[in-house]
Amino acid sequence: MSENKAPHVAKFVYDFTEGNKDLKDLLGGKGANLAEMTNLGLPVPPGFTITTEACKVYLESGEEPTALRDEVSAHLDALEARMGKKLGQADDPLLVSVRSGAKFSMPGMMDTVLNIGLSDKSVQGLAKQAGDERFAWDSYRRLIQMFGKTVLGVEGDLFEEALEAAKAAKKVTVDTDLEAADLKKLVTTFKKIVKKEAGRDFPQDPREQMDLAIKAVFESWNGDRAKLYRRQERIPHDLGTAVNVCSMVFGNLGPDSGTGVAFTRDPASGHQGVYGDYLQNAQGEDVVAGIRNTVALAELEQIDKKSYDQLMQIMETLENHYKDLCDIEFTIERGRLWMLQTRVGKRTAGAAFRIATQLVDQGLIDETEALQRVTGAQLAQLMFPRFDEKAKVEQVGRGIAASPGAAVGKAVFDSYTAVKWSRSGEKVILVRRETNPDDLDGMIAAEGILTSRGGKTSHAAVVARGMGKTCVCGAEDLEVDTKRRRMTVPGGHVVEEGDVISIDGSTGKVYLGEVPVVPSPVVEYFEGRMHPGADDADELVEAVHRMMAFADRKRRLRVRANADNAEDALRARRFGAQGIGLCRTEHMFLGERREMVEKLILADTAAERESALSALLPLQKKDFVELFEAMDGLPVTIRLLDPPLHEFLPDITELSVRVALAESRQEPHENDLRLLQAVHRLHEQNPMLGLRGVRLGLVIPGLFAMQVRAIAEAAAERKAAKGDPRAEIMIPLVGTVQELEIVREEADKVIAEVQAATGTELKLAIGTMIELPRAALTAGQIAEAAEFFSFGTNDLTQTVWGFSRDDVEASFFTAYLEKGIFGVSPFETIDKDGVGSLVKAAAEAGRRTRPDLKLGVCGEHGGDPESVHFFHEAGLDYVSCSPFRIPVARLEAGRAATQSTGSDHR
Repeated sequence: MSENKAPHVAKFVYDFTEGNKDLKDLLGGKGANLAEMTNLGLPVPPGFTITTEACKVYLESGEEPTALRDEVSAHLDALEARMGKKLGQADDPLLVSVRSGAKFSMPGMMDTVLNIGLSDKSVQGLAKQAGDERFAWDSYRRLIQMFGKTVLGVEGDLFEEALEAAKAAKKVTVDTDLEAADLKKLVTTFKKIVKKEAGRDFPQDPREQMDLAIKAVFESWNGDRAKLYRRQERIPHDLGTAVNVCSMVFGNLGPDSGTGVAFTRDPASGHQGVYGDYLQNAQGEDVVAGIRNTVALAELEQIDKKSYDQLMQIMETLENHYKDLCDIEFTIERGRLWMLQTRVGKRTAGAAFRIATQLVDQGLIDETEALQRVTGAQLAQLMFPRFDEKAKVEQVGRGIAASPGAAVGKAVFDSYTAVKWSRSGEKVILVRRETNPDDLDGMIAAEGILTSRGGKTSHAAVVARGMGKTCVCGAEDLEVDTKRRRMTVPGGHVVEEGDVISIDGSTGKVYLGEVPVVPSPVVEYFEGRMHPGADDADELVEAVHRMMAFADRKRRLRVRANADNAEDALRARRFGAQGIGLCRTEHMFLGERREMVEKLILADTAAERESALSALLPLQKKDFVELFEAMDGLPVTIRLLDPPLHEFLPDITELSVRVALAESRQEPHENDLRLLQAVHRLHEQNPMLGLRGVRLGLVIPGLFAMQVRAIAEAAAERKAAKGDPRAEIMIPLVGTVQELEIVREEADKVIAEVQAATGTELKLAIGTMIELPRAALTAGQIAEAAEFFSFGTNDLTQTVWGFSRDDVEASFFTAYLEKGIFGVSPFETIDKDGVGSLVKAAAEAGRRTRPDLKLGVCGEHGGDPESVHFFHEAGLDYVSCSPFRIPVARLEAGRAATQSTGSDHR
């Protein structure tokens, strides 16, 4: 269930007995869960929580709220009365820990200080009361070390070096072998380090220790590591952290004491059992730091069966209460078990799917809640092949992780070689500075694509994702020389054509040699090659299968595919596509057909133009027949030609050189000269905002008419063959209704001619892409001539932001992300405030004009999990994405439909 939003309150401090698990906004995850365990009657050391509201005030003003000190004093007095001792008193001191606790778990990112209240005087009283001098001085040196580093900013290595020196002097290897006298000397050394580095003495006043530690925890919210973690996890920066002040219990009191972590299920696999680690005679940071070897949690049964049995009972109680995998921290103090923390545990993607279905089977959660326990990002992790983590590797570069997966092959530096070698049975990686439409054949043939330029929405990245092809872009440290067919990596090593390389599209890493690849059973399942069974892989497939069934039953959004040929369409259908939302016809004009397009562009007369179009017509028709057959009974949205015509012509520089050489040699070059003139005529400074889309259809007579005729004739042929073609014609880059009206009038005329010639009734919907701000702002007018809108959010993002997506990611997006201007690239996840507001406004305006207007999205955002939720909320009918992202979109559409009743399992 969703987090309860705490009401506006004046108080800044809550006792553990006052809160509950639903107050994470106010008390943070740790404080809310400590309160919940207290409410359940579990053994939690008494304490109190300072709210996130207090942190926000401190961070905004630089000062604590006026009322905070008095509230802390009142709660400290109550804690002291309950414990029967005063904070830091000389004879029997109360000691406390001060720990961070944000709403979302940020393990290790913020600060903690243990043993607050110890001083030169109280350490003596602690030793006397515990009957253990070594324990007292060990606790004191830990306080000075943590306080010095966390609160006073002393370099942590200085303390570690002093500790190592003390062990060396004693000729021991672990700190537990240091005796009380050794630790006393170490305390003296640590205090000298503090004095020298911090310019002040270690504070002896226990209340000053606590107050400074509280401020340090507040300030750690804006520490570099915490900000970086939040950016990576997409955690908002304005939440602030709570601070938990908890009475200390000690795991370092001897062999009958210890500390550990436990999971109610295996976070790696999801399997039920006893999972965790335990460390005798230790405090919590010893387990986390890994400075001593832990034992498996199961061994606690032999060490302390009473505590073990109690822990197992508590773990069952917590899992049944939270209805999820729980991550637990505990301490045993001289045979008495204390619970220090619990939270819904982080888990691998595979474990997430297994646990969700297990909990449904156990009756702890229903399907709706189960969908909130998994994410599209986790499903994507399960779908792509990956490198074996145990393999020895030699990393030579890193770029942008553009399309996930693991690919191994011989480096090749042009499309022709990629195709040639692939046909000979070789696995290849296509290496380019950047790719262009001419590289499509090579991209298809290659196992993966590596470029030294470009970003996540460059040509290489977009096409690779559409094909489910591994891609690393923008690896700037790699010097690609396509003429000499080689790549130079940092350090001077040269990768020649034919050398084997490996690229990881999930991390952006590039390796020399072959790294072993582990296949994904989940993709085999979606492809129909694997079915649920008994072994571990099949168990995962069964869990994914069930979660997809849940999502499909719950979702309102339909999911279509971006597919340009029958092969991709059939794969998309196997992956669960409910139609094609975007067929890019420009991909049908490459290869051998390029010369036909050149003839069209070079045509000087109407007869020449008609000849070129007539040659293209049957080829286009064949493409559409195959597509309609693959998607029989499902809608197929075909976008008429969109890119600038110069993309179909040779490079202006190369052509100029060719013409100049021919002239100097007095060789025939009339055709090249005509081509060069055409290239100059069509050359634009910013072609993406020039002669393309609907503008082409209006300027090149007969171009769109030819495509519409091919679509109509293909639909008629399929109907004659008893098929069920459901074609939709989409006009790109419309900015005003008048453009659409002119093209529509021509299209309607062509469709009528085909109907008359074939005797077949055709119902071809005609709509448009909304990809310009003006189109979004005048959507009400455009809807008068459109039966559907498909939001082209790639171009809409470009034109709203004024970004060139092929350039900006590599040039300044990294700086924008680091500075917090972006939480995530607006090309990756839709900008809800800017681009998103236009989508919503256009959808509403369009439906006011035409209530039955169909609305979809076909940009890259259609397969982005967070964006899918936005499109659901905006009331769209479908999203369209690359075939390999269809399962992700299906899952997220189901999650979006049930979000209001689901938990936030970040």
